[in-house]
Amino acid sequence: MEELDLIVESVKHDMEAAIKHLDHAFQRIRAGRASTNMVQDVMVEYYGAPTPLNQVANVSVPDAMTISIQPWDRTSINAIEKAIINSNLGFAPSNNGENIILNVPPLTEERRRDLAKQAKSETEDTKIVVRNARQNGLKELKKLEGVSEDVIKGIEADIQELTDKHVKACDDHLKAKEAEIMKI
Repeated sequence: MEELDLIVESVKHDMEAAIKHLDHAFQRIRAGRASTNMVQDVMVEYYGAPTPLNQVANVSVPDAMTISIQPWDRTSINAIEKAIINSNLGFAPSNNGENIILNVPPLTEERRRDLAKQAKSETEDTKIVVRNARQNGLKELKKLEGVSEDVIKGIEADIQELTDKHVKACDDHLKAKEAEIMKI
């Protein structure tokens, strides 16, 4: 019975990790307001090593349409600008010698639709991961020997219930993100 519990826990863990990844992906999709999450994945070439932006500068949001980046080492300002440009975020950084300012332009209707499509694509990818976790769990169940068919059917039903719950969570996350994106 311990093996059965381990299989179910493994499937549940994989599905929850997929939902966490979806949340992280949604944080990077901007919804019209400036956020420090928009630049959290930017890697800066700092003394020859790729370093996360938040480890070489203070990132803040002074207002809803501006991201301010204040490097701790002023000599790294050009490297930070280059990293932002190369990250394809769609921002044109400007600096005054001390800070880098990113102006977040308001979203057009077309851009909002594109972001909604991107969110939908991320959701579909997450659903695939959830279903793959279900498949892996079912394969592990089939490998077990000496377990009655009734017990296996019950565990399969539990795994299907977990799958349905996590697919619904994906849909709920998407609905909330689409509402956030389309809100003007």
